Amino acid sequence: MASDIRDFETLMALEARGGDAFIGRSPSYPWGRVYGGQVVAQALRAASATVAPDRFVHSLHAYFIRGGDSNLPIHYAVTRVRDGGSFATREVIASQSSLPIMQLSASFQVDESAVEADVQEALMPRDLPRPESLPALDWGPILERRKIELKNARAAYWLRVAGMKSTDRAMQACALAFASDDIPTEAANQSHPLRAGLPDTETAYFTTFVGASLDHSIWFHRPGRYDEFVLHDFQGFGVAGARGLGIGRIYAQDGVHLATVAQEILIRKRR
Repeated sequence: MASDIRDFETLMALEARGGDAFIGRSPSYPWGRVYGGQVVAQALRAASATVAPDRFVHSLHAYFIRGGDSNLPIHYAVTRVRDGGSFATREVIASQSSLPIMQLSASFQVDESAVEADVQEALMPRDLPRPESLPALDWGPILERRKIELKNARAAYWLRVAGMKSTDRAMQACALAFASDDIPTEAANQSHPLRAGLPDTETAYFTTFVGASLDHSIWFHRPGRYDEFVLHDFQGFGVAGARGLGIGRIYAQDGVHLATVAQEILIRKRR
């Protein structure tokens, strides 16, 4: 049965099984299957447990292979690909009932922020409504969502991982991974010609389309606090071959560019 998990830190409390193997549990989600961001975050948590504490994730790339079942434990097997002088590489296979549901690669780097240049080219959009002025659109107790109404195949939300007590940098990166799977799908599917005529509801979308996340990438540029509201600003880049692409930037409220996320989704007309 799905676990009664209602806070992020409990979700990230993986059970160590030895040999770089871990087990994670899932809460129930409104759509039935395990939320992909949970699997990415738990896999990153497992990988982080196998690297030196002075190394922090700077990028990850994941392929979603099968939908996850909230009623089953998720097994995470970490492979230590390489530990170099500055970087460490890990691969993680997430599986249920001996079948893989996600494959993730992550790279970790020693912190060089004090000795190398820091140049930000991307700028946060101006004159956006503050999160506290927008209505809540939460689909669960862990992720708080505030939608900003935009046009032109864009999707933008203020998101916050609620109830976190830890400011640990590795845990905060897992919080970003958890939240990062929520908005790119919305941006990517807006380019589909059938999308414009639909009501803006999940029921309308899922009765018209069959879809799923296919792959997911995050580049972590700077440390951030994801237990505070941050801006997820995504642009859709069209549909081809029943696949849509969403790419977005994540900003702290003071405009610091924290991360970049890209996701490809499957989007087919339901037959």
